[in-house]
Amino acid sequence: MAFSDAIFAIIITLLVLDLRIPDVPPGRLLFGLLDQWPSYVAYLASYAYVAVVWLNHKAAFNRIREADRGLHWVNLLVLFSTALLPFPTIVVSHALQEHNNTDQRVAIAFYALIGALLCATWLAFYHYLARNPDLLKEQVKDAFFRAERVRAIAGVVLYVLAGLIGYLVAPLVGLVVFLLPPVFYAITSAGLYQSRVTRRITHRPPPP
Repeated sequence: MAFSDAIFAIIITLLVLDLRIPDVPPGRLLFGLLDQWPSYVAYLASYAYVAVVWLNHKAAFNRIREADRGLHWVNLLVLFSTALLPFPTIVVSHALQEHNNTDQRVAIAFYALIGALLCATWLAFYHYLARNPDLLKEQVKDAFFRAERVRAIAGVVLYVLAGLIGYLVAPLVGLVVFLLPPVFYAITSAGLYQSRVTRRITHRPPPP
């Protein structure tokens, strides 16, 4: 866990490196800062995504009794895909500031690809735990991580949808859709059926 937490801390630190002082003439600093709004939106989307990945990671490992070699490998896959996020964040930020529509569409599609990849690695992570319930704590139901695979699939769908909208319709709309998966994962970070909002929708009783 300490190694994983350190990786998340490094990733979040790298995200802020794209926020720079604008190169503008004297008296134009405010306009230069405002012109960098794509950097702020991209940073917000990626920071929120890394934050909820960290929350979900801690929530998952709080339910794990012990880790074997296979779990270590799927955990490394999650860390690998998360560590990629600073790169597409910079690509999207720069493309939106250059005002080239073709590059913007490609940048949004590229970010969506990395986002979907990250969700896919979570799918592998949850699938492994669903297939190896002996690694879980006694109070964790066997069906818990089987249900969590739905969350990962939902993330893949949302990012693919954002990529298609951003590439085929409008890059800015795709960028807005990128904010939805972090919100979804934040609401359900304790588990798909254990958040208050989800219980109200599904009319499920609170967890024991």
